[in-house]
Amino acid sequence: MATSEIIVVGAGVVGCSLAFHLARTGKKVTVFDKARDVGAGMSARSGALLRMHYTFAPEAELAWKSLSYFVHWEQMVGRDAERRGCGFVRTGFAIVVGPPNIERLRANVAMLRTLGVDTDLIEPAELRELEPAINVHDVALAAYEPQSGYADPVATTRSMAEAADRQGATFKLGVPIASIDAPGARVRGVVAGPWTDRLLSPLGAAIGIRAERAQIAFFKRPAALQHCGCIDTISGSYFRPHGDAETLIGLGDVKAEYEPDPDSFREDNDADFVTEVAERLAHRVPAMTGAGYSHGHAGIYDVSPDSRAVMGPVPGVVGLYAAAGFSGTGFKTAPAVGAAMAELILGGSAKTVDLRPFGFERLREGRPIRGQHEYLMGANFGHKL
Repeated sequence: MATSEIIVVGAGVVGCSLAFHLARTGKKVTVFDKARDVGAGMSARSGALLRMHYTFAPEAELAWKSLSYFVHWEQMVGRDAERRGCGFVRTGFAIVVGPPNIERLRANVAMLRTLGVDTDLIEPAELRELEPAINVHDVALAAYEPQSGYADPVATTRSMAEAADRQGATFKLGVPIASIDAPGARVRGVVAGPWTDRLLSPLGAAIGIRAERAQIAFFKRPAALQHCGCIDTISGSYFRPHGDAETLIGLGDVKAEYEPDPDSFREDNDADFVTEVAERLAHRVPAMTGAGYSHGHAGIYDVSPDSRAVMGPVPGVVGLYAAAGFSGTGFKTAPAVGAAMAELILGGSAKTVDLRPFGFERLREGRPIRGQHEYLMGANFGHKL
């Protein structure tokens, strides 16, 4: 640590992106994680759906600018040893809404287009032409993103870590950080992940992060059946293809009263979750009715008080920054988050995307982030868009 200029706590996809972007400026960066491998937490369990559709413009901009990394991974991040890259697959993406959300969808698509996002409103009949497998009988309107898709969360995190290593970053895995010692209230580091508040609370700077157990399940899909990624605001689910023979589907925490311990939680699927998502998937993709359950898992989201990421300087501790509370959006925005946080730490302001709206001040001043046109979501969806 004596030779490190910047310490990053957390070797998930966000921490590895931070390390990569910091190290390539020539800074001596050390990444610590309690696990013995990178991406051992939620990063490896992410649904990894890459979509731009958000109701909060700065969040959408982070996703949009991150998409360039996923599409051009080798040019922007580099070639990893296994040449897997991030495993990006372009599938297209649709969000479908019922009558209560029509005007919200129109407004959000207009906002996204001002950011340069490639998206359009489409009528149900048009969606059916693009995606014959999708049931549109209860769809009032949809938006489509032809460039979106999904990536491999494990390959992405490992590839980003290898890129950071090539730039000179050092990884100390299996080394938990118990506390932050800030003599004279000055340190130089970044903390990320669901354990962030354990480190910030003694400094009087807790975010208020709560843990949320989120599950995804994989169902067997006939090879001839193709479909895009989708957020179904009507029945309340998100799903995407997974390779040639499976479909991934997810919800948020279907047991909202249960706040799990991120160090010890049930990592497989609940039986009632499997039953529920099977029904929702069959409703939107009728050809998946009766599809066999393949496997699934659970992970822990770090959820902030307003379900939006907290990024920026930690109040009262000069040189300490946080990038946490992503509430399920960390994977798809990680590349741009790493770039913007590095700019903020080293130059005093973020150029890639302005991170000021995500700062601590909003929570301390009672100004939670709210998208101007947030959707009414189906039961147990578990995310804000």
